[in-house]
Amino acid sequence: MTDIRARPLTAEAFAPFGDVLELRATPDKMINEGLCGRHHDLARLDFGPNGRAGISLFDAKPRTLPYCLKMMERHPEGSQAFLPMSLSPFLVVVAPDAGGSPGRPHAFITAPGQGVNYHRGVWHGVLTPLTSHGLFAVIDRIGATPNLQENWFVEPYTIVAA
Repeated sequence: MTDIRARPLTAEAFAPFGDVLELRATPDKMINEGLCGRHHDLARLDFGPNGRAGISLFDAKPRTLPYCLKMMERHPEGSQAFLPMSLSPFLVVVAPDAGGSPGRPHAFITAPGQGVNYHRGVWHGVLTPLTSHGLFAVIDRIGATPNLQENWFVEPYTIVAA
């Protein structure tokens, strides 16, 4: 197996695959009598012409590093945003497209309060909380047409800490 080192998630490193959802240094504006900072329009949501936005809750069991990456998936018809409902870290694995299959994966570990939005068609790993049970609000495409492609690796990758 080939090792992939998981590094801290940053907006710059993740930009080719999607958006990092986190607080900015300063809010875009103050609302609610000046007691709430609004950090506005953090993700490019895309549900295609035949879908609509839906909000679901995902309830995931924790995994550990090293992690065996056997499969990646993508959603050709829409983006998919994961908003953790706890401050526990989770593993984010993405890969560029290489002729209809995932290329070499990149792995990241979130900081408290970070979420991600995978852009439409981006290869990504499954939901992988690392230290405790993971509860996530997920905003993604709801529609009648198929929106899931899976790729199982002939030789899995091993994700290790940086």
